Amino acid sequence: MSRISIPSADQTPSASLPLLEAVLRQLGVVPNLMKVVGHSPAALEGYLSLNGALGKGSIGAQTSERIALAVAELNGCAYCLSAHSYLGSNLAKLDAAELDANRHGNSTDPKAAAALRFATRVVGTRGHVANADLAEIKAAGFSEAEVIEIVLLVALNTLTNYVNNVARTDIDFPVVHPFQ
Repeated sequence: MSRISIPSADQTPSASLPLLEAVLRQLGVVPNLMKVVGHSPAALEGYLSLNGALGKGSIGAQTSERIALAVAELNGCAYCLSAHSYLGSNLAKLDAAELDANRHGNSTDPKAAAALRFATRVVGTRGHVANADLAEIKAAGFSEAEVIEIVLLVALNTLTNYVNNVARTDIDFPVVHPFQ
């Protein structure tokens, strides 16, 4: 059971309602994470704004989902593993072997594998990556703009991992547990 309530529509702050309605129009459902974050209209707006902006970046949906899975695994977030396994499979069209590799910080796609190695190093070093890490990601074909997008995807996913780990948000996707 969630340690922070999952508010119903009549319990949700009025400033969060239009934001949650937009999520509903986009996804066809309002995930529990959004409802929990909706306790704070400012937090929900900030999360949705950053998520929307990064969705317009050049990393792409598949690698974004891959990064989300790797970060969720490292942070032990069952909610995000469940959500991004579902999204990775159904929206990004990643197969089961790829999803498993992503959770281990790897990919069958060499460029995506480089992004995941870098993302996991960002998590593991709390952003204090080595010069060699930057050189490796650039050598894999990522621009400096894309490196920044990867760092922000790590941060965005860490944010949701931490919210869900604190709240113990009830999982409303097919459940996937961390390996840890």
